[in-house]
Amino acid sequence: MKIQAPQLFKASDLQNLSKDVGTWPLLPRILAFIATFIVVLLLGYYFSWSDLQVRLDSEKEKTEQLKKDYLDKKRQAVNLDLYTAQLEESDRLLTILLKQLPSETEVAELLVSIPQAGIGHGLNLLLFRPGPDVPKDFYAEKPISIQVTGQYHDFGAFAADIAALSRIVTLNDINIKVNSGKEGGLVMNTVAKTFRYLKEDEIAIQNKAKKGNQK
Repeated sequence: MKIQAPQLFKASDLQNLSKDVGTWPLLPRILAFIATFIVVLLLGYYFSWSDLQVRLDSEKEKTEQLKKDYLDKKRQAVNLDLYTAQLEESDRLLTILLKQLPSETEVAELLVSIPQAGIGHGLNLLLFRPGPDVPKDFYAEKPISIQVTGQYHDFGAFAADIAALSRIVTLNDINIKVNSGKEGGLVMNTVAKTFRYLKEDEIAIQNKAKKGNQK
């Protein structure tokens, strides 16, 4: 004779459960508690733990960036002496270049020296026209339009004399072609540029004008 264990809960009893949970049998209440607990855990993960994961990922990214910044600063600190030496060398070279820039009075002397260099090599000076100063950051550029006729090797000697001047003078936009005139030979058009350093009051005026244009 088989003895059957009493059933604590039947599936058909689901239809008879009331809205009052306290009146439910033991097993449905346990199952409902477990289901509620699982739902709470899932909701907690979705609303809280997922936010924490996002924050954690964000903090990891910040940590990696801080490590990168630290390594960059460390490399800069290691190379600080080298950077300082390079800066001092740049300042020294700048000082040398500034000394090669003619003053306002020396520009007038250069305006005489340049055509003399051409005439000294037998060149025929057709045009020598200084243009207005072009202000830059701390210096002014003085362009001079030049046209001369002569032979090719004379042009080379003229350019060498210009390069040998004690102050900086450059030849730009050089164009050489056959001279169609009756004297023959070649004709060279170029723009010589010399530079002078600006006085403090000129720099102040220039900076004031820049600020006015930015408004």
